[in-house]
Amino acid sequence: MDLQSGKLYWPTTIANPPSYPKLEEDISCDVLIIGAGSSGAQCANSLCDQGVSVVIVDKRKVGEGSTSTNTALIQYAGEKSFVSLSHSFGEEIASRHLKLCEQSINHIEQVSSQLPINPDFIRRDSLYYASYEEDVSALNEEYALLQKYGFKVDLWNEQHISGSYPFRKKAALYYHDDAEMNPLKFVYGLLEKVKSQGGKIYENTEITGRRFEQDYAVFYTKERREIRAKHVIIAAGYEDSDFKTEKNATLASSYAVITKPINDFSSWYKRTLIWETARPYVYMRTTPDNRVIIGGMDKDTSFASTRDSKILASKDKLIQEFNKLFPDIQAEPEYYLGAFYGGTHDGLPVLGQYETYPHCYILMAYGDNGTVYNGVLAKIVSDQILTGSSSDLDIYLQTRPLISR
Repeated sequence: MDLQSGKLYWPTTIANPPSYPKLEEDISCDVLIIGAGSSGAQCANSLCDQGVSVVIVDKRKVGEGSTSTNTALIQYAGEKSFVSLSHSFGEEIASRHLKLCEQSINHIEQVSSQLPINPDFIRRDSLYYASYEEDVSALNEEYALLQKYGFKVDLWNEQHISGSYPFRKKAALYYHDDAEMNPLKFVYGLLEKVKSQGGKIYENTEITGRRFEQDYAVFYTKERREIRAKHVIIAAGYEDSDFKTEKNATLASSYAVITKPINDFSSWYKRTLIWETARPYVYMRTTPDNRVIIGGMDKDTSFASTRDSKILASKDKLIQEFNKLFPDIQAEPEYYLGAFYGGTHDGLPVLGQYETYPHCYILMAYGDNGTVYNGVLAKIVSDQILTGSSSDLDIYLQTRPLISR
């Protein structure tokens, strides 16, 4: 799959990225992980911490998949609102999902401090503003539900917003203790930690076949090397569909632009993460080297040629949207891209277990909070492998039911 195109920013932030060999022999392990992005790396880290023997393979060089275009706004609130999730799954499950996302962020922060490569994890608050006046009532309802379940969020009025930013909006939710990070450094750091704990990592190693026995699975590489494992985690990102098509999954295209360094952020209150109620929405964050990442402008296309034909126009439109909010900041684009973006129809990520894939877990952390969802699913899968159960598994299984409103 042609995951992305454009001029990428994150690879320029790492001078000497680690590299890993190609698998050239048959090998056995407790857990095989297919995919060395955020999902696979977080699973591997969790399992290696418990002494499990892990093998990770990736068909590309590590970091060349969607990790390189992840804009890494680390938030617990997602594109589907708490209210919307509650209508679909009930308040108890919806609130548990958001609490698990909070726990995932806390865990990512803790792990980040232990990595040999610093992923630049920084806590940031988030401003989620009403794009249109008719969205204000929905924000009020969302705020009431978040307050009911003890989430750290405030409801800002027009005066509060205009007193903190150079723009006016009728209302906004102000979330505390979200974060930002460098997703590529995070993955490299996790993999280097896993390697130091005895985990085996192989890149340029493509899986092309599989066989399932009663107590184990055997996966074959393109060069017909065998990997025998008691458990298999398929963490191939949007290319999970190469293994199993999930009817709840969707695929679209999204765009981002990264500016040249900015001299003065004094008008940007606390350098918060910013996003909006409009759909499709525009979002933005800053970077440690004082750039701005502006993303969004999602298009409903899963064709790479169509996606790529809109990159330059989307770059200009994203800069225009930023200038509407911050006319005092002279933003000039330097990097820009178009990338595939996965989601689900019901708004929750998916942990797939299928009869046709015994011994396997397929992680589909699709959605705007992919890095956070990866952490949630990695914890559940690790618990399943280590103890045989997780009380949160049923929330994310592909068989989960919806409720009536």
